[in-house]
Amino acid sequence: MSQNLNLIWNNCLQFMRDNLGAMENAENFGKLKDSFDILFDKVYPLSLTDKNLTLVVPSDFYKEYIEENYIPLLSAALKKNIGKGVKLWYSILEKKSTENQAPVFHNIKGINTPVPKVQKVVPPAYSGKISTPYVMPGIKKMEIDSNLNPIHSFDNFIEGESNRFATTVSKTIAKRPGETSFNPLFIYGGVGVGKTHIAQAIGLEVKNNFPDKVVLYVSSEKFIQHFIKESKEKNKAGFMDFYKIVDVFIIDDIQFLSGKPATQESFFHIFDYLHQNGKQIVITSDKAPADIIDIQERVISRFKWGLTVDIKSPDFETRKKIINNKLDRDGIQLSEDIVDFLAGEVQSNVRELIGVINSVIAYSTIYKSDLTLDLLKDVINKIASNQKKIIDIPYIQEVVCDYFGIKREQLYSKTRKREITLPRQFVMYFAKEFTDATYAKIGTEMGGKDHSTVMHACKTIKDGIEVDKQMKKYMKELTMKIKK
Repeated sequence: MSQNLNLIWNNCLQFMRDNLGAMENAENFGKLKDSFDILFDKVYPLSLTDKNLTLVVPSDFYKEYIEENYIPLLSAALKKNIGKGVKLWYSILEKKSTENQAPVFHNIKGINTPVPKVQKVVPPAYSGKISTPYVMPGIKKMEIDSNLNPIHSFDNFIEGESNRFATTVSKTIAKRPGETSFNPLFIYGGVGVGKTHIAQAIGLEVKNNFPDKVVLYVSSEKFIQHFIKESKEKNKAGFMDFYKIVDVFIIDDIQFLSGKPATQESFFHIFDYLHQNGKQIVITSDKAPADIIDIQERVISRFKWGLTVDIKSPDFETRKKIINNKLDRDGIQLSEDIVDFLAGEVQSNVRELIGVINSVIAYSTIYKSDLTLDLLKDVINKIASNQKKIIDIPYIQEVVCDYFGIKREQLYSKTRKREITLPRQFVMYFAKEFTDATYAKIGTEMGGKDHSTVMHACKTIKDGIEVDKQMKKYMKELTMKIKK
């Protein structure tokens, strides 16, 4: 097999040499001709299976230089010598070879040439099961799962004053992804206002309008997990290559990249590559770009390149539309006064509104009662009493961690990074303000901190809000969230 592969590869190289002058960038013919042998002398074919060709390259630079300067010619050479539908893989040479390991030999150009150990060739992985090589331009891209939920379409999205601008912009993007000045589109707003729905609606509409485009929706949590997995397997190049084939990249809850510099670094390079190549980027967050803490300034600046839009909690008329839409889909009819009461009673977000509707309908069905306004009020009062929040230390921890985009376990760590110490100090402060717990009790709940640490945290927050506008803003917003 190796002799046949080497013969195929040598034929590809000869075809490329013979046709260098026919390249579109032929004005650089002299430069490309001089660099051709130097470049490809260090590139080896590793395997050819089911029209998947893997090339070993010394570094990312070689891969990028080939992609930038020789890919049309290489594509033509592979088509001539292998056939249509070839998918190209790159495997980067490992920088460190394992001690006491015999060298690997690969027969190239008729001689035994020692080849350094290469990274294990695996397809970039996402959610456990994606097999996507780096696909050459001009060759049909491998279909990947976009992770889009068909329910989250524009047809199912209720437009109102609170989201009209965001909706209009999103529909414009879906018609011309990557071609408008709305790139990236940064959507922010509170919990349950429809950020994920409208972001996925863009992806679904693009898939309808442009079936050949690769659309990918991913939560920031999955993006981080993917990065960690590929980093452990020393396959960061494969991680980057996977996202580079995407035409519309939708990443949800970007605030959770806070405090993760390595993941931010990779995201930064993916963002730049996609943006420079006219690919559409859609980002959602619960905060405006300027309010996300501990994300590199250069990443924050990228968020601001396009358009930032906020989605607010739905107004009364929009809430009525949401209720009627939900009832129509479920085949249920309610009187106008009941709909008005529901719309006026639940004002926070769409998710809670739908939850109340479901609870009311379930209650009415179980007890086989006609849904009257009096019954509705009784049911909502029962729901409200059952859902009444008890402000204790675990609840404060949950609110603060959600606000700053960290995990509760990080509060108990010994790290002194600001992205962790600040939320930790806020938890201690609010625990003293809103509960009867002693300093010692709070310290115990915070992973065994002593009472002096808690006292210092409370003083730090009190002093900070007196002189720091950002700290004062955190205090105001967190207080509202805890009391809500």
